[in-house]
Amino acid sequence: MTWRIHVEPFTRPLFFAWSRLTRGKTLGVRAVATDAGGRVLLVRHTYLKGWWLPGGGVDRGETTQAAVVRELREEAGLIARSAPRLVSIHSNERFFPGDHVAVFIIDAFDPGEPTSRGEIAEVGWFSPAALPADVNRGCRARLAEIFDGAPVSDLW
Repeated sequence: MTWRIHVEPFTRPLFFAWSRLTRGKTLGVRAVATDAGGRVLLVRHTYLKGWWLPGGGVDRGETTQAAVVRELREEAGLIARSAPRLVSIHSNERFFPGDHVAVFIIDAFDPGEPTSRGEIAEVGWFSPAALPADVNRGCRARLAEIFDGAPVSDLW
């Protein structure tokens, strides 16, 4: 664990207040990328516990498709070769009122270098049937929906 994980619970209210003042509602994206062996890409942040699907916030003036392509490259170094395919949108009210998350599948990509500095602690490829125990609850649910046919929830 890095120091950022311990500081994040204290800085989160400031981030949320700033986000609410500048955005009103927030929109995030998550990417589901799989390799030739069927393994799914997950990232571990330096400021959050557990494994997550790569993703982040949609910037002002940016489309969700552009945001998920950007986030995939920033966090994992993957360069999308195909258009992202929207699979679901979820309300993230439990974590942050007014927040929504769009989940995209990216079918084809090339390896590259991550451009994010200091945000990602680790990148890993995992079988959907053997995910790490500490995968984020929402990410685990999305993967079950996509790979196991679980009912799609409108909540993150």
